[in-house]
Amino acid sequence: MRMSVKLRAEEQFAATQKKDKQVLKKKEKARQETAEQVARLRALRLAKEAADREAAEKVDAEKAAAKN
Repeated sequence: MRMSVKLRAEEQFAATQKKDKQVLKKKEKARQETAEQVARLRALRLAKEAADREAAEKVDAEKAAAKN
């Protein structure tokens, strides 16, 4: 009788550990996806800022050329 109680407790503990690992995996995957999305958005923002900067420099150059 006593061994069966111990065995059942160990099985429950193992099941809980397995479930905890699955939850941690799921959280890590969600964190990774969020980090990838942030990196993608950052790259898009930086590309847009560079394009805006180039456009502004071009307009400034055209204005300078028109004055001369």
